[in-house]
Amino acid sequence: MDDVSEAPGARLVARLTEARETVACAESLTAGLVAATVADTPGASVVLLGGVVAYAAAVKTALLDVPAELVARVGTVDPEVAALMAEGVRRRLGSTWGLATTGVAGPGPSEGKPAGTVHVAVSGPSGTVTRALELNGTRAQIRSATVDAVLRLAVEETGATRQTPAPP
Repeated sequence: MDDVSEAPGARLVARLTEARETVACAESLTAGLVAATVADTPGASVVLLGGVVAYAAAVKTALLDVPAELVARVGTVDPEVAALMAEGVRRRLGSTWGLATTGVAGPGPSEGKPAGTVHVAVSGPSGTVTRALELNGTRAQIRSATVDAVLRLAVEETGATRQTPAPP
């Protein structure tokens, strides 16, 4: 786990396994790629509870408890929406950690925001953090970079970059 070149999905699985914690994913533009990337790691079934592909705004409101009023006011590509998605999936699936992605993969703009505008969030026992991204590239490149960004943020937030083990 000290190998920083190890893929962030594998690092996250190792950290959560060690800590006996779990993760769930709420995904919009990545449409399941975050959960699939975590599941690529052998042993992921110990920590990955599941995910919600919330591509449509109605799914974000109905399944992840993102207020419809907020979506009407700011749209779905917003840091608060990302945070609420992460918190919602964490609560709904009963996981220790919730990861969320929302944004514009392109090729054109959406909701008045250019392609590459992305927000990711990680929710856990100590709160929720978001990160705004401005990505470039093709639709596939933006989606892939989003997966990498949310997994790296999760590794940071879960303490996977620690050099010493977590206390019991």
